[in-house]
Amino acid sequence: MKLRIKLDNMEEAQEFVNIASKFDYDIDLKSGVVYIDAKSFLGVYSMGLNRDLEVICANQDDTFREMVSKFAVA
Repeated sequence: MKLRIKLDNMEEAQEFVNIASKFDYDIDLKSGVVYIDAKSFLGVYSMGLNRDLEVICANQDDTFREMVSKFAVA
């Protein structure tokens, strides 16, 4: 699954990390050529706020997609 998201502030970043941490499979965020663990708040925060990020995970879980859909970029 690939999904483009945008996290506008620290609260959204923390909420995204909390959601990602509920799932047993690997979830990464990509910005340019940089990949980080989406379950790491420091990693997510270091990617920068208020920019488009790509969520990448091998699992096609609709539950995860629905939970993070509010961060999706059209």
